[in-house]
Amino acid sequence: MLANPDRRIRWLLLGFALLFAAIVARASYLQVVQAQEYSQMADSLHVTEIDLPARRGTIYDRNGNELAVGEEMKTIYVDPRQVEDPVDAARRLAPILGIPENELYARLTAEGGFSYLARKLDPAKAEAAMDLGIDGLGTMSEEKRVYPQKQLASQVLGYAGIDNEGLAGLELEMNYVLAGDPGRERVMHDVSGKHLEMLNLDEGRRGTDIRLTIDQSIQYQAEKVLDETVDKWEAKGAVAIVMDPDTGDIYAMVDAPTADANRFGELPEERRRNRAVTDTYEPGSVFKAFTATAGLEEGAIAPGERLHLPPVLEVGGRRIKDSYERGPVDWDLQKILENSSNVGAAIIGMRVGPEKLDAWIRRLGFGKPTGIDFPGEATGIVLPLDQWSGSTIGNVPMGQGIGVTAIQMATGYCVIANGGFAVKPRLVAAVGDDELPTALGERLISGRTTSLLRRYLTTVVDGPVAPGARVDGYEVAGKTGTAQKPLPDGSGYSNNAYVSSFIGMVPADDPQLVILVVVDEPHPSAGGAEVAAPAFGEIAAFSLQRLGIAP
Repeated sequence: MLANPDRRIRWLLLGFALLFAAIVARASYLQVVQAQEYSQMADSLHVTEIDLPARRGTIYDRNGNELAVGEEMKTIYVDPRQVEDPVDAARRLAPILGIPENELYARLTAEGGFSYLARKLDPAKAEAAMDLGIDGLGTMSEEKRVYPQKQLASQVLGYAGIDNEGLAGLELEMNYVLAGDPGRERVMHDVSGKHLEMLNLDEGRRGTDIRLTIDQSIQYQAEKVLDETVDKWEAKGAVAIVMDPDTGDIYAMVDAPTADANRFGELPEERRRNRAVTDTYEPGSVFKAFTATAGLEEGAIAPGERLHLPPVLEVGGRRIKDSYERGPVDWDLQKILENSSNVGAAIIGMRVGPEKLDAWIRRLGFGKPTGIDFPGEATGIVLPLDQWSGSTIGNVPMGQGIGVTAIQMATGYCVIANGGFAVKPRLVAAVGDDELPTALGERLISGRTTSLLRRYLTTVVDGPVAPGARVDGYEVAGKTGTAQKPLPDGSGYSNNAYVSSFIGMVPADDPQLVILVVVDEPHPSAGGAEVAAPAFGEIAAFSLQRLGIAP
């Protein structure tokens, strides 16, 4: 016999009613009886959201050697609300972290629920600090910018700050690709500071790697030679550039004395500058090659034509003479360059004329940036024609009364070396997997003129003028420079402070390298042939071998 359906329904309804009553009773118990207990538990849990600085891309040299990398370190942070005794905590942490107690106390008592206590620590130090068991402390991993080659190319690389943002050099110039996107994480811990859970809300994005044109070995050798030159001559400093005249690739760019890139932020501003790009100087006789260029291109002097050069030349009320005593001579352009005649350069300049000479100076890249991929490039100093005095046409042709940068000078000689084409210097060869293209620009000088100039300039090295620049097995074309430094008050030129330089192209018949060496205030005062040419010779010999350039 079947059960009464109404009775079954009544029993089912009764069951649901009892279950609902139980749920209501439990909820009431939790809300009324245990409300305080659960409120205390909730208050004991703390959640902190932390911004994670972006991870930077790596900087490599042209052959894949690491020049700037990210190294994982440990950062200690604190929730000041949880620190029971900040005075005692500061006292115990100070010797481990190497931070004064008063600074730690300020961080331990900062407002809010999060404060950095010490960033980018050696993991062992961070572990020792955490072992003290101070409430409210936590750790997280953070990347520190490290320069494994230390002083190598430090003024070129620059540095990145505590938040991994580029602050100088290529770290600043290429920050837009090196810097990634920051991440964010949420940390949950109890009242004692013990981590309960860590959630990555956003891992962020690592920055893009870049590869430079710098060759680590050539850079190292050039730095070694320049440091030795500065020490030997007790100079204020020196710069050097090793450059490919066809691509604009810079194999080495040196600013001596060098400095450890890992301590770059601690250096005075003067030591941070990459003076090859940012500083202007009067070039002296190395500029005469450009005066000769204008003379040949404008027909002001013909190959083999002899000019009569008196011992002294009066130009605009100024007496111009050569740096050595001589009588009247009749010299062609080759002899004028070989003997670095100031009188000869001035006569050629006057034959060209102010307007055309000024046009050639600007055409060859002086008075404007080269466009190198580096921040803070100086434009140099080229006076407008309306500011030329009567003697300017005598001064400028011999490299006086004009200001250039080392990179402008090296780039100008690249035009002579590559057959007359404009070239843009560069330090970055690739961004990520993308190779950056190179190409020669417009023709600036005829091939005939550049060929003549290289032939003329070989006599400077082959003859008695600059034997220190010779490289066994190779023919070198080059020019010395010895420029008096202007007095600070603008009243004239110093009689004991000079800039000594040498710039050369090798091999002379088909140059693969242009190398410039500039030495600031050698003591005792000496010319480019004595001071800079031997440094050029050492750098050139190593670079040719390193790059496998045949004699």
